Amino acid sequence: MANSVADIKQAMLDDIGAKEIEELFEQIPEDHRLKDELRLPKALRSEAELKRHLLDLLSKTGSCEENLSFLGAGCWQHHVPAVCDEITGRAEFLTNVWGSPSSDHGRNQAWFEYCSQIGELVQMDMVGLPVYSYGCAAGHAIRMASRITGRHRVLVPGLSDPERLSVIRNYCEPEEMASHIAVVPIDYDVATGLLDLDDLRAKISDETAAVYFENPSYAGVIERQGAAIAEIARASGAETIVGVDPISLGVIKAPADYGADIVVGTTQPLGVHMNTGGGVGGFIASRDEEKYVREYNTLNISITETEKDGQYGFGLSCAHQTSYGMREKGKDWTGNSTYLWAIAGAVYMSLLGPDGFREVGRLILQRAHYAAAVLARVPGLRIGFPSGFFKEFVVRFDDTGRTVDEVNGRLRERGIFGGKDLSAEFPELGQCALYCITEIHTKGDIDRLANELREVLR
Repeated sequence: MANSVADIKQAMLDDIGAKEIEELFEQIPEDHRLKDELRLPKALRSEAELKRHLLDLLSKTGSCEENLSFLGAGCWQHHVPAVCDEITGRAEFLTNVWGSPSSDHGRNQAWFEYCSQIGELVQMDMVGLPVYSYGCAAGHAIRMASRITGRHRVLVPGLSDPERLSVIRNYCEPEEMASHIAVVPIDYDVATGLLDLDDLRAKISDETAAVYFENPSYAGVIERQGAAIAEIARASGAETIVGVDPISLGVIKAPADYGADIVVGTTQPLGVHMNTGGGVGGFIASRDEEKYVREYNTLNISITETEKDGQYGFGLSCAHQTSYGMREKGKDWTGNSTYLWAIAGAVYMSLLGPDGFREVGRLILQRAHYAAAVLARVPGLRIGFPSGFFKEFVVRFDDTGRTVDEVNGRLRERGIFGGKDLSAEFPELGQCALYCITEIHTKGDIDRLANELREVLR
């Protein structure tokens, strides 16, 4: 470890005027300090030992390359073109996250192109550089809406991803905090999975900062009441925040077209591997109006003309309002982010173009609906919320007499990852799982799943 030699430690302590290292931790209450030794495994003393240890650990994991996976629920298996990996591996994009202008060898332009392409997809003019995750983007957007309206209450779908909702609640802070935002769930229609508009009207008030919903929803349902939801929010002076899966926007209307004020979403489907969850990222977009732009916590890239005709420069804008510029007084915490995935996203979106997004969207729709039709013919299975979905749909197992956990265990023995078990998250739905179909699934994959389920459920 660098600077771990005793003489160097003492020199550093002398420099700051401390007698011993304990003085550096005196602000930590005594009862918060660990008294016993950590029970850690024996230290590995060589690179060879470390490599063997890691390979042993990795060999215990079943990957989606070796198994047929129908998992989604926030991190999805899409095809990543080889050129995305090739370009994100280039040295000029692998330099430190941030640095001086001399460290920009085209990176700023690539980021600008990413923002421009996301903006075109969601029909918004202002897009910040990506944040850690879809949940982080939603949390930041809700805090933006609270600062804009001066209100501290947000309405969210009752049928939300529990993990994403947990992140949102974290961003909304505990009740004891001055900036606490109350998170109020909206009921959903048990037959369709759509938001219950009567419940929305009953719960919205002049204290509501924003109405947040997702399209497609966590259960995969396409929310076709977007315009009505935005109208209800607008009538109460609240902002409308819509979360989207961008790969759906070649076939589903852009959120701005049905009244969204702020759009957030995931970046992982756009040319990024799942990377055991490390591929996730989130974006925030809005209209290019000062009241929104002044509230962004993200780093933002702008374009400007130079002294030379036809030559343009790219650089940060509104950097002063981030936590880089104002530290704890910034609009919100900026922190490190997923900027390399912005490069991958820019490459992916430039490869597809509008026609490519329509093509991949139609392909996913066709295969997902084929899968639902095939699974519905398996004795005992029913499709939940069958009225309209994109790439994910709920499969109900109540009539099989088996739990989803049992079924998924049997499927794993046959090299298949079944859908995500929703039974504990939403007990009112009974034994059910969220299945995901993307462009990587073939008709043979889907037929194999159906056949294996028939065998497992006998």
